[in-house]
Amino acid sequence: MTLSDLLAARAAAEPDGVAMIVHGVGELTYAGWDSRADGLANLLITEGVRPGEPVGLVFPHAGWLDYAVAFMGVLRAGAVAVPISDRTPEGEIRHLAERVGISRILRDVTFMDRSVSSLPRVAPTDPAQILFTSGTTGVAKGVTATHANLAHGLPRDPRRRAFRHSRHLAHAFPIGTNAGQMMLVNAIAAHPTVVTTPLFTPGRFASLIAKYQAGTVFLVPAMAIELLSAAVEPLDSVLLLGSAAAPLPSAVAGRLAGLFPAAMITNYYTSTEAAPAQTIMVFDPERPGSVGRAAAGGSVRITSGDGGTAAPGEVGEVWMRSAAAPRAYLGETASDTFRDGWVRMGDLGYLDEEGYLFLVDRTGDVVKSGAHKVSTLKVEEALHAHPLVTEAAAYGVPHPVLGTAVAAALVVREEIPLADLRAFLLDRLAPHELPSKVTTMDALPRNRGGKVDKKALP
Repeated sequence: MTLSDLLAARAAAEPDGVAMIVHGVGELTYAGWDSRADGLANLLITEGVRPGEPVGLVFPHAGWLDYAVAFMGVLRAGAVAVPISDRTPEGEIRHLAERVGISRILRDVTFMDRSVSSLPRVAPTDPAQILFTSGTTGVAKGVTATHANLAHGLPRDPRRRAFRHSRHLAHAFPIGTNAGQMMLVNAIAAHPTVVTTPLFTPGRFASLIAKYQAGTVFLVPAMAIELLSAAVEPLDSVLLLGSAAAPLPSAVAGRLAGLFPAAMITNYYTSTEAAPAQTIMVFDPERPGSVGRAAAGGSVRITSGDGGTAAPGEVGEVWMRSAAAPRAYLGETASDTFRDGWVRMGDLGYLDEEGYLFLVDRTGDVVKSGAHKVSTLKVEEALHAHPLVTEAAAYGVPHPVLGTAVAAALVVREEIPLADLRAFLLDRLAPHELPSKVTTMDALPRNRGGKVDKKALP
């Protein structure tokens, strides 16, 4: 099974069914997607694309429809799709192209419509996609996924398609991210039509959800916070709200229940390297900090300092795996991240007695302050609980005695006296966890994937 097989089967069964809508731009039917992808594949082969050749794809958010055609056309030509954010500077695109060996970059497909000759047959074990990591812990790396990895667990049977409670699934994930790729897969294999908007603003996204009466919505925590701050009307069509790409603070999850009164609030945890392995957590006030348990036959384990399996409650490195063919770093035959089917997540965490995963911090974000190790996630969780705090990020700054101290950057609804903030945090944090410096900002710095860029905060 490959994504190409699934798209062809769906086009045959539902030719006029709408796979994807970009509001105000247009829509893409399954038959149209299938035939245009074939036409592009034929053109690429005519132009000399080779099996396994990486092909860059640079499309704006408004170009999701053309991007979907380009992605599938590249796969059907036997080549490897390399999505790149259109917000990437041209110099960096050239650098990435040199690293990966890209000689051809597609930026639109509006002119590509050709009759189809025979197309190559790809094997499930062939590489299909190279996706770059967010770079939050260093230089972005290319992660290779096979056709089998991308299509793992996707059903042909219409009765088993995901999100059958919805006619429409709304999202605003950017092209070139792991979360965005999951929405592309949903457009092929899930029950609802996938809808998005050319530009995310909280008002536009709320209007999109209301117009299509979306039953399923996916976003990242930053978008959730913007929706809450914009004071939009409650959206009662939503039955499932999924948050991905970063941990969802429990205070934010609690407030989302008011904006989405009928929705089950869920948090999805994975990485570009680990997908499709993931944990899923339905928000539970009894486990406010958990990102859930392993889903879809996957596994999670915590390793202690000696490399053995940690006991319940013991903090260690988080590893995940799924039954899918594992991914790999481009050009690396050996890596500390991939080991015997397991993937190191780059996070510290622990499992409770029932197998629920709790994240402590990113491995590189823990603040070593004197004799203590401080979780920036814990500090952020406490800050988000303050009613005047919209967004919060904790990080380390140099300290003459402790070596490093905790600092915090906040986006607030109105100014908070520092004495009041300290009194609020004293009930939630230990003395060594209290931020020694607090900075108020109009907006937190973010990378192209929408994650807070903590390296930029100092």
